[in-house]
Amino acid sequence: MTEPTRTEVVDPLEPWPEAVEWRSVSPKLITVELISRGILLIIVMAGLVVGWMASDFWLFPVLMAASVLLAGWRAIITIRAVKAWGYAERDHDLLVRHGLLIRRLSIVPYARMQYVDVTAGPLERAFGLATVQLHTAAAASDARIPGLAPVEASRLRDRLTALGEDRAEGL
Repeated sequence: MTEPTRTEVVDPLEPWPEAVEWRSVSPKLITVELISRGILLIIVMAGLVVGWMASDFWLFPVLMAASVLLAGWRAIITIRAVKAWGYAERDHDLLVRHGLLIRRLSIVPYARMQYVDVTAGPLERAFGLATVQLHTAAAASDARIPGLAPVEASRLRDRLTALGEDRAEGL
């Protein structure tokens, strides 16, 4: 068995292969995520205000301040996390990457795909976005790509479905 050449050596601690063309998700996804987190903050704050008015307990203002600080920190993390999302189409598989602290690279072989979903909630639709969800036989290997334009999501769904059918016939 021959030793791999220097160019073939892959660093296992660098999960984003640079030899592929990565596509990023839409920056509109940042706005969608921030609005969803803002709605959650409003609901939490409303509950805390009601609790404070009902009991006048000193802990409620502290919890409200902590909630606002946590929401601010999560907003910063959300912006960076959305920028970390990416996907790449290769000849035999699809790569999906995401994560800041814990980086995750999912490699989904086309032949293993059972079906592909395209979904868009009300907020996503308002911003012209959709999510592509890939389903395989192993639930742990399912991958999703949020923040795609509906045209790109449909194109990707159709391409992945066609490639999955072609590759599955060869099994």
